[in-house]
Amino acid sequence: MRQKLVRVIGGVALAGALVVGMSACSSSDGGGSGSDSKCGLKITFFGALTGDAANLGINIKDGAKLAVEQYNEKHADCKVELVEKDSQGDEKQAAGLAREVVKDSKVVGVIGPAFSGETEASGPIWEEAKLPIISPSATRTSLGDKGWKIFHRGLGNDASQGPAAAAYIKDVLKAEKVYVIDDQSAYGAGLADAVRGALGAAKVGDDKVDRNVTKDFNPVITKIKASGATAVFYGGYYQEAGLLVKQMRAAGVTATLVAADGVKDPAYIETAGKEQAEGTILTCPCQPASEAKGNFAESYKAKWGQEAGTYSDIAFDIAGIFLKGIDEGNTTKEKMLNYVNGVTYEGVANTYKFTDKGELDPQYLKIWAYKVSGGEIVADQEIKTQ
Repeated sequence: MRQKLVRVIGGVALAGALVVGMSACSSSDGGGSGSDSKCGLKITFFGALTGDAANLGINIKDGAKLAVEQYNEKHADCKVELVEKDSQGDEKQAAGLAREVVKDSKVVGVIGPAFSGETEASGPIWEEAKLPIISPSATRTSLGDKGWKIFHRGLGNDASQGPAAAAYIKDVLKAEKVYVIDDQSAYGAGLADAVRGALGAAKVGDDKVDRNVTKDFNPVITKIKASGATAVFYGGYYQEAGLLVKQMRAAGVTATLVAADGVKDPAYIETAGKEQAEGTILTCPCQPASEAKGNFAESYKAKWGQEAGTYSDIAFDIAGIFLKGIDEGNTTKEKMLNYVNGVTYEGVANTYKFTDKGELDPQYLKIWAYKVSGGEIVADQEIKTQ
């Protein structure tokens, strides 16, 4: 793995490490209500478990579930439940599901929502209920500008990932002509806008597609070919990105496709085809799971029979934040919110401390570039921020 660093504006990325370690509940806690007992409390996973983007949600859910199960093994007489809410990544369903969650007084924290659109749609509901949320994956920059006191995210937003992707395109790929496309989703459009701004004069073309409609990218590909672009940035998710690059190669377009964390999934290669996906660059505000501290990677594989996926380690850490909060007596959503707002937590993927906007403290930002090589997504290099 190359460790060459690309420099862009931001904070210094630092590694963090800690395995969830909490003391056991006493037997006197058993059977109490969520207002006065550590036992029987709930944490909710909120994200896609079915639908086109399900793999990303499953990665997150499995990371969180591993943390909760490890906690419960140590607290057999005083367990915490992980409740799974499948949003299908559909912002139209988000508000209704959020209302279901906030009705349960035993839920003291939410791991998610996973996607930016559903976070935006459900945010006012979490805010009214004063229920803290920590997203392991929603990167739309404007989410931190809503004034929500309940909002937090355990990774850098698109204001850091977008410029990092642009820096890689210009400094590593040496591309002087770049075509930018987004899928008009809250995530894809916001990220692509950040890339557009950072590319400057290198952007020679611009287009939008509809994530829910566009399957034929040939009209856009004709424009890419005419622009002379040697790199194409796509803001969106893995299914559509796979179709785009497959059709680009069929049309004889050899420009390098660059995308971000929404495409960082093996299903992208399955959709595109191994040969067509080769050489694709994928950025992510996340380190390789193999870089996680302790035995996280081994434990995850032993539990789920596969390598940890995108954001699995961050979800493990976010669950750990809530679990440690419960262990320290934050047994209501109001207490948990105060705890999360002031926490400094060393996890397996990073150290977590939140600004007053709920953003990850800049000193802990991490951005990595990954490459499709030999039919697999492999770590290429950290895009160093400063």
